[in-house]
Amino acid sequence: MEQLRQLGEVVGSINVLMAFEPDLRINPRQCRLLADACAHALAAVTGEVRSSLRFDERGGAKWRAIEHPLRELHRAFRDAEGYLRHCLDPRGSGGSFWARAAAVGHGTECVEQHLHGILWCVAVAVEAVEAASEIAGSDPGEIARRRTVLAKKYDGDVVEPGMFQNAHGEVYLVSRELVSRMDMAWKEDRWLLSQLLDEMKPSLTKSERRLADVLAAPRGKVHPASILLTGDYTVRRRLGGGLKEVQWMGESFAVRHFIGNAEAVEAEVAVLASVAHPNVAHAAYCFRDEERKEHYVVMDQLMPKDLGSYVKEVSCPRRRVPFPLVVAVDVMLQIARGMEHLHANKIYHGELNPSNVLVKPRQPDGYVHVKVAGFERSGTVTTTGAKASTNANANSGEDNSTCIWYAPEVLEKEEEGLDHAARRTEKADVYSFGMICFELLTGKVPFEDNHLQGDKTSKNIRAGERPLFPFQAPKYVVALTKRCWHADPAQRPAFASVCRVLRNVKRFLVMNPDQQQGGQADASHAAAAPGAADYLDIEAQLLRRIPAWQGGEGARVADVPFQMFAYRAVEREKAAGVANAGGKDRVVSDLSSEGNSLCGEENGATPDDASTVSGGTVRSRPESSEGKKTPVRKADGKAPPRQTGSQTKVKAASAVKPPSMARKTMGAKPEVAARRPTSGSGHTSD
Repeated sequence: MEQLRQLGEVVGSINVLMAFEPDLRINPRQCRLLADACAHALAAVTGEVRSSLRFDERGGAKWRAIEHPLRELHRAFRDAEGYLRHCLDPRGSGGSFWARAAAVGHGTECVEQHLHGILWCVAVAVEAVEAASEIAGSDPGEIARRRTVLAKKYDGDVVEPGMFQNAHGEVYLVSRELVSRMDMAWKEDRWLLSQLLDEMKPSLTKSERRLADVLAAPRGKVHPASILLTGDYTVRRRLGGGLKEVQWMGESFAVRHFIGNAEAVEAEVAVLASVAHPNVAHAAYCFRDEERKEHYVVMDQLMPKDLGSYVKEVSCPRRRVPFPLVVAVDVMLQIARGMEHLHANKIYHGELNPSNVLVKPRQPDGYVHVKVAGFERSGTVTTTGAKASTNANANSGEDNSTCIWYAPEVLEKEEEGLDHAARRTEKADVYSFGMICFELLTGKVPFEDNHLQGDKTSKNIRAGERPLFPFQAPKYVVALTKRCWHADPAQRPAFASVCRVLRNVKRFLVMNPDQQQGGQADASHAAAAPGAADYLDIEAQLLRRIPAWQGGEGARVADVPFQMFAYRAVEREKAAGVANAGGKDRVVSDLSSEGNSLCGEENGATPDDASTVSGGTVRSRPESSEGKKTPVRKADGKAPPRQTGSQTKVKAASAVKPPSMARKTMGAKPEVAARRPTSGSGHTSD
C-alpha cells in the first residue's frame, strides 16, 4: 500500500510540472507523452490491484509480493520526473535555454530509456498482482475463477501481436494511440524546435543565430569550429579514450577531438552521427577547424568512467561480486540493447570490451547508466589523449591480453594474417559480450587466474578454453553467457534474443528478491521460491512461433510488453504441463517434439558444460563422430530417459537447479559431455 501511495506522489509531482506546459519550449510532445504514460501506468496498476486483491488483506504476505515490482515502477517514475524537470528548467532564460536545447534536443531518452523502463515495470507489476491474486482470499471458488480467467488470458492462441494489442493494449500502455505517439513524438519535437528557432531569429544576436542553426540542423552536419570554441567553452579535464569534459554554455559535455585525414575523420564522424540510442555513445554535434585540420564531436552525454575501471573501483575483499545480481543483469541488458541498436543499423563493433563500455553511476539506488562506445574506430585517425586500456582496446595485436575479448574465429583469422576487419562480425560481438557478462557476474577479468599468458592464452581460446564460473553463479545467467561464447558462431544468439531473455531474467529477479544475492537464497525461502524458467528454451520456441523475431532486428519499445506477455504465456503452459492434445497450434506445441533450442541442455546448461577443468578455465570437448549426446541429471537427481548412444554418469552440480526447466535438444550437432572431475577450488564447470 505504501508503494502505491509513493507512486501517486510522483505522478502528482509530474502533474504539477505539466501545469506549466505552455512554458515548455524543449521537447513538449515527449514530455506530455511521458506524463500521460505515468498517469496511465498508475491507473492500470491500481486497477489491477483493486480488481484482484482484497483491501482488508493489505500488509499481508499477498500484498508484500507486489512490493518490489512497485518499487521498480517508482524508480522509473522518478527518472521520468527528472527528465521533465531537465526539459522544464526554471532557469530558462539567456544561455541556459541554449544549453538545455543542446543537451536534450537530439536525444531519444524519452521513449528508448524512460518509456522502455515504465512499460517493462508495468508488465512485471501486472504479473506480480496476478500471481498474488491466485492465492489471495479464502474462497476456493473465487480463487478457481481467477485462475480460469488468467488461463484464458494467456491462452496460446492469443500470443499474437495484433490480438494482444486489441485485448490488453490499454493495461500494458500499448494502445494504438499511445504507440502512434511514441513513434511521432521525437519527430514532432524536432519540427517544433525548428519553428521556435525561426520565430526567435529576428531578435537574436549573430552568435545566437549561429547556435540556432546548429540546434536545428540534422545530426551529422559539420559546422565551423568557431561556433564551439568562441565564447563559453572551457576544457575541464581529460576523460581518457580521446574524450574531454568541457563546459559549454554552462552545461557539461563530452567532446572528442580528432586530428587526421579529413576524409577518414568524417567517415568516423558519420558513423557516430548515424545512430541515436541512450545505450550508445553517439554524436550530437560536429565541428571542423579547416585551417588546423581538426574535428570536434560533441557527444550526446557525459559518461565519466569505463566499465572495467568501475568494476575495480566497486570491488573489495568483502564483496565477492561487484554488483547485486539484479544490477548486473540490468547492466547486461543495457549493453545488449546498445548492441542491438548498432546491429540493427548494420554497424558491428569488433572491439567490445569493458574499456569501450562507459558508465555513469546513479545514486542512491546502486544502478548505473551504460553506453557502448568505440564502435566507430578505424585506426586511420588520431584521437588526442587516447591511451591504451589495461582491459583491452588496442588497434594492434601487441598486447596479448587483448585476445581474451576476441572470438576464437577472430583469433584464427588474425593468426592467418588477415586485417582487423575480421573482428567486425555480428557473432564476434556476441562472444565479446559473453566475456563482459562473466566479468560483471564474477568481478574477475576472464582468464586472470590462468597461468597461461600471451600466445598460449590465444591458442587455448581457439582450442575451446573458457573462464570458469564459481559454483554459486545462478544457472539462468550462466547458461546465457555460455551460449554467447559458444565455439560455434551459429549457436550464439542475436542481440535481439539476448535482450528478450535478459528482460525476463530481470523480471524473475524483481519478483523473487530472495534470488538476487547471486542465486543463494535464504534456506528458509529456497523451497518456496519458484525456479527460473529456461528462458533460452522459451526464446527458441517463440522464434519458431513468431517469424518477425527471426530476423534479429531491433524491436521498438512498444513491442516490449508483447514480448514479456509471450514469454509469460509459454512459461505458464510449461509449468502447467499443457500438451498439444487437441491439435491446436499452441505456443507450447514444440514441447512434445524434437526441435531446436537455444539452450540445448537441461537447467540452462549449454554444450560448453561438456568440459574439462584446467587452471581456472573450462575447455570444451570436441564433438563425437556420431553426434551423440550424454544425458545429464534432472533436478531430482535422476537421469532422463536415454534416447541414443550410451549413458554416461555425470556428478550432480552443487548449485540448486530451478525446477521448471525442461530439456530440449538442438538442431546442430551437440558436443559430447565428459565426466566432470571434482575440484578443490569450489568451482564447477556449469
